[in-house]
Amino acid sequence: MNVISAALLLLLIMDPFGNLVLINTLLADWPVRKRRWIILREALIAYLLLVFFLVAGNQILGFLGIEQPALSISGGVVLFLIALGMVFPDRSVAPTSLEVEPLIVPVAVPLIAGPSAIAALLVFVSREPESLGRWFLAVTLASAVVTLILSLSPPLFQRLGKRGAIAIEKLMGMLLIMLSVQMLLNGLESYLNG
Repeated sequence: MNVISAALLLLLIMDPFGNLVLINTLLADWPVRKRRWIILREALIAYLLLVFFLVAGNQILGFLGIEQPALSISGGVVLFLIALGMVFPDRSVAPTSLEVEPLIVPVAVPLIAGPSAIAALLVFVSREPESLGRWFLAVTLASAVVTLILSLSPPLFQRLGKRGAIAIEKLMGMLLIMLSVQMLLNGLESYLNG
């Protein structure tokens, strides 16, 4: 997988357009300038967390005794479930506001750097550990695009509207379903051939 493909996969997983609706709803009580500051801070925290798992992921997996096929299969399943949630969202369980300014949860984790993004990075590194620089560039590109979209989210949300943002989220979810099934099949193939 090349840098652009990996960055696009991470971008789909991080789902900035789907998060645009939820983040604007959660941060509606704060002025736009404060909202942007919160988004930038949370995006930086999410990026640092993703880089941590990118660098330390193999050591963590080795310590836990988890091999690449198990990671691909479980990552594909988790990604599939999250993608289904994007296509068929249950917005009734999502919070509608925050009483205090968020710090790490729920914006940085799990909205930006969720379990699927972490699992994808772990799969990248376990398959091609020698390509760490490539994966670092991919996570940096994806994080930059997510940060840009989310920091522009107040005017972008007004232009797209809730329906437009939800439509884009569903489209991204469909693409993610296909990618998750491929990840699952790759893991099964690796397991059966190993």
